[in-house]
Amino acid sequence: VVAFATFVCFVASRSHEAYTALAVMEVVITLLFFLLYLLKLDKKMKWLFWPLADIFNSVIAAVFLLVVCLFAIIIKTNNGTLVGGVFGLVLLVLCIADAVVLFRKISLGGPRGRNCPTR
Repeated sequence: VVAFATFVCFVASRSHEAYTALAVMEVVITLLFFLLYLLKLDKKMKWLFWPLADIFNSVIAAVFLLVVCLFAIIIKTNNGTLVGGVFGLVLLVLCIADAVVLFRKISLGGPRGRNCPTR
């Protein structure tokens, strides 16, 4: 939702294309990961460790969001760009929180399933 709000602010303010492209990329990637986990496709496609891919996505998105949103706030062509930059920084914090929570939840040495029988 925050990524979509960032996208809407950047589009409405007619800001630089890089701002809009980053926001739309984050919306699409987030929706794809949401559908992946919702439809339980991560269980069917076991050739990739999806939580680790989600962590990498969050970290890379956080780095790009830091650069682009700081530029948007510093340059602040208009109020829409400023608000989009602020929403982008909120999204940056959420990406970092997502990466930290996922990193704490994954176990690289243990079983991957949630409902593993304990013996």
